[in-house]
Amino acid sequence: MASYIGRRKFLAMLGGGAAAWPLAAHAQQPIPVVAFLRSASLDNAAPLVSAFRQGLKEVGFVEGQNVAIELRSAEGHNDRLSKLVTELIRLPVAAIACNVSAASVAKEITSTLPIVFATGYDPIEEGLVTSLSRPGGNITGVSFLGNMLGAKQVELLRELVPKATTIAVLLDTSTSFRGSASELQDVETAGHSLGQHLNVMHAKDERDLDNASAILDRQRADALIVLGAAFFLSQRDRIIAMAERHALPAIYQVPDFVTAGGLMSYGASIRDAYRLVGIYVGRILQGAKPADLPVQQSTKLELVINLRTAKALGLTVPLTLQAIADEVIE
Repeated sequence: MASYIGRRKFLAMLGGGAAAWPLAAHAQQPIPVVAFLRSASLDNAAPLVSAFRQGLKEVGFVEGQNVAIELRSAEGHNDRLSKLVTELIRLPVAAIACNVSAASVAKEITSTLPIVFATGYDPIEEGLVTSLSRPGGNITGVSFLGNMLGAKQVELLRELVPKATTIAVLLDTSTSFRGSASELQDVETAGHSLGQHLNVMHAKDERDLDNASAILDRQRADALIVLGAAFFLSQRDRIIAMAERHALPAIYQVPDFVTAGGLMSYGASIRDAYRLVGIYVGRILQGAKPADLPVQQSTKLELVINLRTAKALGLTVPLTLQAIADEVIE
């Protein structure tokens, strides 16, 4: 009898456990995984990753609780992007958040996996979408003011260095020729209208940066404008050191250069753009389709000035310029 009761208890427990299996399986459902992919290094991308997380949080997704994030970088080598995208598809991930270089590659590889980009160029000219209001397909994103700010950058540099007559321009051509050409045209128009001579240096890899430094050794310049973000960010410290070596007051497009010792930056808030990217990825996780999400326009701008660097260069930053800055590093 004892063995019979024991068996009956065992079957009862088994039955209760079987009934609980669906609930346990539901509770242990894997959380969705999204990718954060950059062509440039992730070493200097902490503020962008943080902004992306913030965007996800605004629509109810918190990393480690109900979403996981896979970080990937091509470390400035765009030829690695194809392999990285393929790996993420196999993982698999539910969506890829990326910059313009990675988005272009991902778009060629997959027509089904949702892609959300952030770009300072025109996404239609870049071939990412055919319409801002109706992007169609599996891709959408955020476009921020990137290649329309050259006139203001020239103006700010002139205000800080009024005696500058020759300005060197370092142009990132590692990503988009069309976007870079438009960016440069804006700077050239503004510079010529102010009677300033521009020396343009193109750079798409580390060798080009070495050549640019050699050019600065031979040609005299009074200031430097650095146009571009993705590749140049991966070479941030080298570019800052180059400006310092030639004692050149320099203006950049993103504040990361200034917090690392650069003089001044003016441009779109890329952090705000990636926050919006995070929101879109969150909405996709909730069931939205990229084709139904219009490309957003981020219009937030930032001016950041490093007074320590200005002092080292023997420059006095006008109080009027300090007053309009979003951040002043002392």
